[in-house]
Amino acid sequence: MFSIYKKELQSFFYTPFAYAVSALFMFLFTFMFNNALGNLEKATFQFTFPEIFYNLIFYFIFLIPIITMRTFADERKFGTEVLLMTSPVNVFQIIIGKYLANITVFLFMIAGSLFFPIFTAMHGTVVISQLICAYVGFFFWGAMFIAIGQLVSAFTENSIIAAIVGEIIMFVFIFIDDFSQTQFIAQYPTLQGVLYAFAAQPRFAYFSQGFMRLSDIVFFISAIIVAIAWNYIVIEKRRWNRG
Repeated sequence: MFSIYKKELQSFFYTPFAYAVSALFMFLFTFMFNNALGNLEKATFQFTFPEIFYNLIFYFIFLIPIITMRTFADERKFGTEVLLMTSPVNVFQIIIGKYLANITVFLFMIAGSLFFPIFTAMHGTVVISQLICAYVGFFFWGAMFIAIGQLVSAFTENSIIAAIVGEIIMFVFIFIDDFSQTQFIAQYPTLQGVLYAFAAQPRFAYFSQGFMRLSDIVFFISAIIVAIAWNYIVIEKRRWNRG
């Protein structure tokens, strides 16, 4: 598994890819931070960072699929999947190795944002409890969509298609709660309850406001496990089909 993890990290960090995605993330975070500063009426900074993290999840519709789109799609496109499947590493280790590599890139990407609460703490006040909750929620949010994006990548050899489908799925998870509140869906309480149960955005909202609920953590972890398990089934089936 470590060999797969190392290989994936090299594909990210030995090219401009990881640095370009991180730079884009930092640009977005800086833009939102500056907007927040512009809205301050006091001379002293006092941030909880909830609004910044909450707004960032909407931009992740574009960022996360960029990280995950090549995970399995490029293996099929360039014909390296056969070598991967015949290696001594089993399918589960391949999936976890790639997943951990994607998570590492994600952590590298958000690590730079730590500059902003440190800067704020030097010039004002940071509500540490809310900041920690926001980062924990942000991590679970990203980890869930990385698992889903990696699963999508296993279905196609076209990384662009994988990115587009990943964006659509993220869009659904973000706005499904708004859809469930529409007048039409409200006529069917059972359907409304089912749709709302899959809504990820309200669960992240609690984290961004400084609340850490066990039910929300279980939701994200369950979604990660389901996506990885499905990913395993897809790759294992393809391996057996190859004989």
